[in-house]
Amino acid sequence: MTSLEKGGPALPQERKIVTEIPGPKSKEIEARRTKAVAQGVASGYPAYIVAAGGGILKDIDGNQIIDLAAGIAVTNVGNANENVVKRVTEQVEAFTHTCFMVNPYENYVELAEKLNQLTPGSFDKRTVLLNSGAEAVENAVKIARTYTKRNAVVVFDHAYHGRTNLTMAMTAKVAPYKHGFGPFAGEVYRAPMSYPFRDNDAAGTKLSGEDAAKRVITMIEKQVGADQVAAIVIEPIQGEGGFIVPAEGFLPTLVDYARENGIVFVADEVQAGFGRTGKMFASEWEGIEPDLVTTAKGIAGGLPLSAVTGRAEIMDAVGAGGLGGTYGGNPSAVAAALGAIESYENEGLLERASALGDIMRSRMEALQSKFPEVADVRGRGAMQACELVQRDSIEPNPNLAKAVAKHCADNAVLVLVTGTFGNVLRFLPPLTMSDELLNEAFDVLEEAFEKALS
Repeated sequence: MTSLEKGGPALPQERKIVTEIPGPKSKEIEARRTKAVAQGVASGYPAYIVAAGGGILKDIDGNQIIDLAAGIAVTNVGNANENVVKRVTEQVEAFTHTCFMVNPYENYVELAEKLNQLTPGSFDKRTVLLNSGAEAVENAVKIARTYTKRNAVVVFDHAYHGRTNLTMAMTAKVAPYKHGFGPFAGEVYRAPMSYPFRDNDAAGTKLSGEDAAKRVITMIEKQVGADQVAAIVIEPIQGEGGFIVPAEGFLPTLVDYARENGIVFVADEVQAGFGRTGKMFASEWEGIEPDLVTTAKGIAGGLPLSAVTGRAEIMDAVGAGGLGGTYGGNPSAVAAALGAIESYENEGLLERASALGDIMRSRMEALQSKFPEVADVRGRGAMQACELVQRDSIEPNPNLAKAVAKHCADNAVLVLVTGTFGNVLRFLPPLTMSDELLNEAFDVLEEAFEKALS
């Protein structure tokens, strides 16, 4: 493989269509896949990738695709990031595994120290390292239940927390995440999320964040009982639910209520964390200090790793041996995380997220002024979305979302569809993407809307 075929910044940052997408070589592999991989593992864009870097994915047929997904907010620091590659290479040459619970190693401790420092709140903290976002959320619930000696967990409409049994119970959307997989874990209670676009239409007036929080508090008081609640678990910006940014005041009001009632407040920062929103963590936008923070995705530049970080007295409520796992805090993944954090801190990526967000919002607002079907534009930093509806209605328009995403895919731009109603286009470019490449992607997006709505 030549230097130009490798990932990282050596990969030419240009969109290139060599064949139809997916091309013949990708289709050959896809035919093999159907006989080898469980059909429940679906891929929305079956162009098989051989290299990636900056804002480009290169497939096996030579097509170069503009990446507006970043592996679902994973490669925030860019694919094959230099700091990540360097640290991982050094680590795998030294050793690949011991199991931290058997023979510990220093970089696990170093990363825990960094997470204790970086997550919101100046109080004393502790961290446990795990493998996936779902595992982090599940462990946060275990910790909260141990600390409070209570069982109930409050989650929200439109939430996504994972695919384990407990996190499926915590996730709102049935298909494809939960269908046929029950029965699910008990003592999980769902509250109404602050969803400004739909709340305001239903109410006929603007529903404040404080009033939206009062709906939640009333539900807890009447249906659960505050003294039964171990944890309130919420994404500060919902991911799979449609990049829903709650109304200002919603999160602080819930934090105050949790403090008053001895409830552990858990911020699920799996998708919104690590620079994605223009701040290190989305919780910082309203100055909230969660008791526990769950992280994954953007933590390690593409390697599997997650964490729970939080108040020392809560984290230390679990006895020795109660937390962990064979691969939790794998040394190579930890090395990758230290490299990624080095990039977040030293390469201006938070500022870059804000700049990318400004471009995306400007382009989406232009689309909104042109196409009434683009009903809501929302997000923070480089975590942006638009919600699509039927004309002269707020009825969701999933068919339009699919048509737009398909046109983009056919023209070498990767766009993801999300939302409870399947009518939201979400945009998650790597924070290393250039302005020029991002604008080119949105040119294709505009073409897609013109074609679909002409």
